[in-house]
Amino acid sequence: MPYRSTEILSPGPADPGLVGKVPLHTIALAHDQRHLRRKLLHLPDDDVVMLDLKEAVMLSHGDLLVLDTGQHVRIAAIDEALYDIRPRDRQHLIELAWHLGNRHLPAELRQDRILIARDPVIKAMLEGLGATVNEVTEPFHPMRGAYHGTGGHSHGHGHHHAHG
Repeated sequence: MPYRSTEILSPGPADPGLVGKVPLHTIALAHDQRHLRRKLLHLPDDDVVMLDLKEAVMLSHGDLLVLDTGQHVRIAAIDEALYDIRPRDRQHLIELAWHLGNRHLPAELRQDRILIARDPVIKAMLEGLGATVNEVTEPFHPMRGAYHGTGGHSHGHGHHHAHG
């Protein structure tokens, strides 16, 4: 049975109405597969969901697609092959982030590290700049770019949005 979804919920602590709701299915997607507007998403049981949003959104781990039946499908961020980049100090972190941004690489910035997709050329550059670079496998939540658009999820609810 094909489903349709035109609404996304981003559950957070302020969403007591969603606590205990069991999703119909979970769809696991990589970071570059979670930027969507219109797409057929295949469920594990071979059903499909036609996602049809007014504007493109970046889905986060835990977001819920609201189906036309009232049921939900949870989005899960899959583990990806990444580099965990560790600086000498906070100033070095800023410098490393600048070099990565100058190359327009998707990056997840944290207080003490940066995560990027694995690329041996970039790894050599970072190590040359004095960073410690280790291979890790974990979900990837890169920052959205300045020209990515001003809107987040487009729906009429006041739900909490916790994006990484």
